[in-house]
Amino acid sequence: MSLDTMHELFVQQLKDLYSAESQLAKALPKMAKGAANEELRAAFEGHLEETKMHVARIEEIFEAESLGGSPRGHKCKGMEGLIEEGSEMLAEKGDDSVVDAGLIGAAQRVEHYEIAGYGTARAMAQLLGLSKAASLLQQTLDEEAAADEKLTHIAERYVHAAAPQTAEAAGMQK
Repeated sequence: MSLDTMHELFVQQLKDLYSAESQLAKALPKMAKGAANEELRAAFEGHLEETKMHVARIEEIFEAESLGGSPRGHKCKGMEGLIEEGSEMLAEKGDDSVVDAGLIGAAQRVEHYEIAGYGTARAMAQLLGLSKAASLLQQTLDEEAAADEKLTHIAERYVHAAAPQTAEAAGMQK
């Protein structure tokens, strides 16, 4: 695809976000299953429902703004890598709270990636005068920021405090 206009770049960015959200929708159930902390598990399950809405919103943008074609057909390599990192964390053995802290870190990297993508796409939509798209993208951007804040709250309130802070606290010898 040739990128000669901001409109073409906007469409490419939406396809990238669509792929990212679709990949995340497949990964979140595994993260929920792997979380030991109930609040963290519930957060992953709740975000799965939001993620499905995010996918539907991008489809709605393609329709509402007459962007032509489909949001499918592109693979977001950034999200692929972030999900792989999360999968590696799921495979780790150790204290449940420490692994949960690692899962939160992996999930927050995903959220920050999405926040950057949605902020960029929203700015492009505004530039192009696509007010419906800008509004829908802002809605998703707000939800991604709230998900990030929720993960921070769970980490600080429940997970980090429960995790052994040192090898000695975990009953391990140096």
